[in-house]
Amino acid sequence: MALLLGSAPPLSGRLARAAEPIENGGAVKSRKVAGDVAPGVAANVSTNDASVEAVTKTGANWIATGQGYANQRYSPLKAINAVNIGKLAPVAIAQTGYTASFETTPIVVNGVMYVTTPMVNSKQALIAMNAATGETLWTYTYTDGLTQICCGPVKRGATISGGQVYLLTIDNSLVDVDAVTGKEVWKTKVADAQAGYSETMTPQVYKNQVIIGSAGGEWPIRGFVASYDAAKGTQTWRWNTTDSQKSWAGESWKTGGGTVWTTPAIDTRLGLLIFSTGNPNPDLDGSKRAGDNLYTDSIVALHINDGTLAWYYQEVKHDVWDYDAVSNVVLFDAMQDGKPVPAAGEAGKTAFFYIVDRRTGKLIRRSQPYDMQKNMFALPTKPGVQSLPGANGGAEWSPPAFSPLTHDVYVMGMNQLMTFTTESNAGDLPGMIRLGSTFKNVAGGIQNGTLTAINVDTGKIDWNATVPQPTMGGALVTAGNVAFMGEGNGWCDAFNAKTGRKLWHFFLGAGVNAPPVAYEVQGREYIAVAAGGNFQMTYPLGDAIAVFALPK
Repeated sequence: MALLLGSAPPLSGRLARAAEPIENGGAVKSRKVAGDVAPGVAANVSTNDASVEAVTKTGANWIATGQGYANQRYSPLKAINAVNIGKLAPVAIAQTGYTASFETTPIVVNGVMYVTTPMVNSKQALIAMNAATGETLWTYTYTDGLTQICCGPVKRGATISGGQVYLLTIDNSLVDVDAVTGKEVWKTKVADAQAGYSETMTPQVYKNQVIIGSAGGEWPIRGFVASYDAAKGTQTWRWNTTDSQKSWAGESWKTGGGTVWTTPAIDTRLGLLIFSTGNPNPDLDGSKRAGDNLYTDSIVALHINDGTLAWYYQEVKHDVWDYDAVSNVVLFDAMQDGKPVPAAGEAGKTAFFYIVDRRTGKLIRRSQPYDMQKNMFALPTKPGVQSLPGANGGAEWSPPAFSPLTHDVYVMGMNQLMTFTTESNAGDLPGMIRLGSTFKNVAGGIQNGTLTAINVDTGKIDWNATVPQPTMGGALVTAGNVAFMGEGNGWCDAFNAKTGRKLWHFFLGAGVNAPPVAYEVQGREYIAVAAGGNFQMTYPLGDAIAVFALPK
């Protein structure tokens, strides 16, 4: 992950403007939230592995952060579509009271929505709410101890299984909360904040295992993926991301980074857990870690039952540009030699979308670049080298979406011209941040964002839309031929998934830097997204979950 510190004045996240259907050329007045939807929800919130698989076909709920184990972020719902989306309007704005960077993906089960908040004043929350009205049902509050974080006090969400909600805390606890009552069931420490570890990802649950990864790659730590018993919270296996023999000079592997920032995908047929790994440490100084630095900057597959390595594909060898692989791996079928093959794809910070055979890890194709490239692999110098992509990418942590209808993957990216230097700031003290050098935005240099549709069968770009600021948050695509994303300036956008034409947008007052979701309650389709800005990019902060629907 990149380290770009900053802050912005907080905004409340309240509505600031009405929706604007782009095709119709006019504004749709927002309606009053109170009394607009059914006031109560009595839901069965007990789910299992089969529920996660089924939801990709029904779309009624949004279970698991990527909507199914494949992380496709695709909804088969189509009541909201490219024809009628101009009428989409807010039905609820739920203000959480936690004004800070919001990166949560809401989880929705039979009318109940679960969201995590960022950490504010050492507290973070898991909130259960009515998914149609935004009414709070219960709140679980967690108080963090020591935290060390590079990129804001963020949480990317929770996951649900067997009537339990599982979340990670920034100070490295894995917590099990009863989905009906909001009461804590168990809590387990998974890493040491003093050393530099933190936890921001959403866990994944499969076969009674809670799968997690480690954040904190700017510190001299060793990344890992681990499995915990869903009923007891005890560790069942752990796999370290840095190889101690093949590709690291000396003992540099012991503090080699390679953290896992985002939720893994699972191929249930092959029994594989597939994820992306972060940069080696020090981020920008490779002088003491000669070698390829496996398994950093890679797509990695483990046998999910025991955590042993199945295969890997390294995107960037011996990275000194912070070009880590941090966006979620997505599973789909892609054409190779005229035949569909099971594939896995990852949107790299390099502005390439990498597609590998998920049976072997062998590269099938690398996409056309979806963002600008300049001096991409030029080594940093003392005077400085200006390069594109910058250290944020390409694609940052933002999860892409994949549509089986278009065979396109929808990737959020950014163009940020940066200067990479060899100015040393590397320390070797345990628990101290260790970057190894510096990168900075070029004053007056390009700063914008993109949403790109990339065909997975060819690697070619079908369309590319540009917005004024670098994009960070995540995409959603639906069977209604609509692709959704948010902008740092507060707009929530919808595009024609086939053509890239912008159809609608709505201004939420705070940066929409979280992934949208789609679901149904009592047969009505909803779109929900968090609007809370972003600490890294200094986008305006807020505290809201916005829920949209078509008029009844």
